[in-house]
Amino acid sequence: QVQLVESGGGLVQAGGSLRLSCAASGGTFSSYAMGWRRQAPGKEREFVAAISRSGGTTLYANSAKGRFTISRDNAKNTVYLQIDSLKPEDTAVYYCGASSKTLIPEAGDFWGQGTQVTVSS
Repeated sequence: QVQLVESGGGLVQAGGSLRLSCAASGGTFSSYAMGWRRQAPGKEREFVAAISRSGGTTLYANSAKGRFTISRDNAKNTVYLQIDSLKPEDTAVYYCGASSKTLIPEAGDFWGQGTQVTVSS
């Protein structure tokens, strides 16, 4: 149905910024709420942020509030995650997901392969 490809990860020093991108193909992008999850080494995959179909509603995990900004450009079929003031604990694989039913994409929804974010101290 929909295919998702994340990009923009990399190795950065603490205090730096990254802008992750998730390009979608197939389906109708504007029909999906989009979100991000991350999985740090040895930890469970956790919710980071979500955005509604039109971009009018956003939701963040408590750990992401203030430093993370999710946005989308439906004309480009792309969702973004801006991360500022990166901390070593942000080190994780970041996954992009799409849901046609809920604001927060769930495990059973469509997910990309992830992009690695590594933050050095």
